[in-house]
Amino acid sequence: MAANSTIVGVINFITLLLSIPVIGAGIWLANEPDNACVKILQWPLIILGISIAVVALLGFVGGCWRITWLLIFYLFAMFILILVFGCLVVLIYLITNQGSGHPAPGRIYLEHDLDDFSGWLRRKVTNPYKWDRIRTCLNSTDMCSELNQRYRIAQDFFNARLTSIQYGCCMPPAECGYSYINPTYWLTPNNTAASMDCLQWSNDQMQLCFHCDSCKAGLLDNLTKEWRSVDIILFITLVVLICVYLIGFCFALRKSKTGDTSPRRHKQNT
Repeated sequence: MAANSTIVGVINFITLLLSIPVIGAGIWLANEPDNACVKILQWPLIILGISIAVVALLGFVGGCWRITWLLIFYLFAMFILILVFGCLVVLIYLITNQGSGHPAPGRIYLEHDLDDFSGWLRRKVTNPYKWDRIRTCLNSTDMCSELNQRYRIAQDFFNARLTSIQYGCCMPPAECGYSYINPTYWLTPNNTAASMDCLQWSNDQMQLCFHCDSCKAGLLDNLTKEWRSVDIILFITLVVLICVYLIGFCFALRKSKTGDTSPRRHKQNT
C-alpha cells in the first residue's frame, strides 16, 4: 500500500510540476508589451496551467486516501485537459506558421504585409474597435521613445536589430523615401504616394505610424514569433504530460484488475 501511494504521489507531483511551464508561458506573454495590449493567449494558458495543477492535486488526494471516485474524476478531467492542451498547441502552430515577410528596400530588416498572417489573428488585431484600444496601449509604452535615447547616430540605427513592431510603428515604411533625422522624426519626401502608410506617417510623437497597416503587421509578426517560441515549450510539456498520464492510467488499470482478482483468489483458497 505504501508503495502504491508513493507511485501515485510521484505521478501527480510530476503532473503538478508540468503545470509550471504552462502558467509561466502565460505570465511571460502577459509581461510582453505587445501581448499585454492584445490580450489573446496569456489568460487561456494561465487558466489551463492552474486547471492542470488543481486536477493533479485532486489525483494526489484520491490516490493517497484511496478515494475511488476522486481518482476516476482525475483520470477523466486530465484526459479532457490534455485534449484541450493538444488542440491549443495545434491551433498556435497553425496560426503562427505564416508571416515570412519581404526585404525592405535598402534596409537590413524584413517588412510585413497584413496578408502574410493568419486571417483569424489578423481579425483579432485589425478590427477598428480593437485596434483603437491596442494602439492606445502600445502608444503608452516606451518602445518608440527609447529608440531616440539609444541611437544617436544614423548608421547605428540602421544597423540595429529592432523588433518588427518598432519597425512598423515607430518609423515610416522604407518605400516611402523619408529622410532620417532621428529614429522617430523623418523629413517628408516630395512624393508620399507610394502607399497609404506613407500618408499616415506623422512626426507627432503621439501618432508616428500607429495608424499604419505596417504597424499592425509588425505587431502580428511580433505576436507570431513570441507565440511560436511558447508553442515549442508547450509541445514538449504536452508530450511529457501525455507520457505521465499514460503511466498513471496503466497503473490505475493494473491496480483495479489486481483489486478485482485478489478477493476471488482469496475465496478460492478458502
